Amino acid sequence: MPQLSDPLVTDKIKLKNRIVMPPMANDMSGPDGKVTDRHLGHYRARAEAGVGLMIIEHSYVMPSGKMSVKQLGIHEDALVPGLKTLAETIRSAGAASAIQLNHAGANTTEEICGCQPVAPSDTPSPKQHAAPRPLETGEIDDIVDAFRQAARRALEAGFDAIEIHGAHGFLLNQFTSPYMNRRTDSYGGNLENRMRLPLAVIAAVRKETGPGYPLLYRFGASDFMQGGIALDEGQKIAPLLSGAGIDILDISGGLCGSRPKDFAGIQGFFVPMAESIKKVVDVPVIAVGGITDAIYANSVITDEKADLVAVGRALLKNPAWAREALETISGS
Repeated sequence: MPQLSDPLVTDKIKLKNRIVMPPMANDMSGPDGKVTDRHLGHYRARAEAGVGLMIIEHSYVMPSGKMSVKQLGIHEDALVPGLKTLAETIRSAGAASAIQLNHAGANTTEEICGCQPVAPSDTPSPKQHAAPRPLETGEIDDIVDAFRQAARRALEAGFDAIEIHGAHGFLLNQFTSPYMNRRTDSYGGNLENRMRLPLAVIAAVRKETGPGYPLLYRFGASDFMQGGIALDEGQKIAPLLSGAGIDILDISGGLCGSRPKDFAGIQGFFVPMAESIKKVVDVPVIAVGGITDAIYANSVITDEKADLVAVGRALLKNPAWAREALETISGS
């Protein structure tokens, strides 16, 4: 049986262990979206302490998709030198890195993105009360191209992998979700139509990276909202994602965000969902959800509920969590 401390090796990526630092918005940039010294120190400390894979916080692919004033950006070429320094810093500290690409869609405000927020339809996001503007077909094409250009920059910066954000009520999740997507054209209605944009983004990114480069997808396998995606539909979507070229599925959920209030205080609250998705795909699956205990994290791997374990807030609190966890497992 594999353990948390064991490498994960595929034909596209090799990780020294199964510990993942998930993408967590830190708002360490300036308004220009550039990498700062705070980023370098933050990620270096956790990489040096033994994390196998670090997924860099969501980075906006175009200004209309910016969520917060100090969010990290990947929307223009001038940001590549700083991103390259970040990737090199993480690599020299001993970890692999992926950068997460995102468009906020309706989960932003006009004050932040400089325009009326856009979405598949005019249904407000559960996080924002203002009605967004439905995207026109040509604008959807522009968003696909923005993800492609962001992927090009990620490659130029030297990240080991790319993660596409399709969870937590952001734009790709908004298109997938029947709660937010009320369109009547080829991008709305049945599952095939609602998946059209996410699959187009994957195809565009894959075309940019070529077949041998690792692609991850943060998948909201359930919206946890009436009228949204439920797990049974999530199990239908997951094989579409892996079939489109996704190499690792990072399983999360919640149209309102990554920590639904009903799961407060429960360790591993998304692990059962990851286990359900693992049963229907042939690619590695990441489990996440309030995981803090090393023995529990190891059991997720040994019980074959997931292939990798993401530890978020515990790593924010304690940069040495990975080292201490590996020591605990080796001594147990």
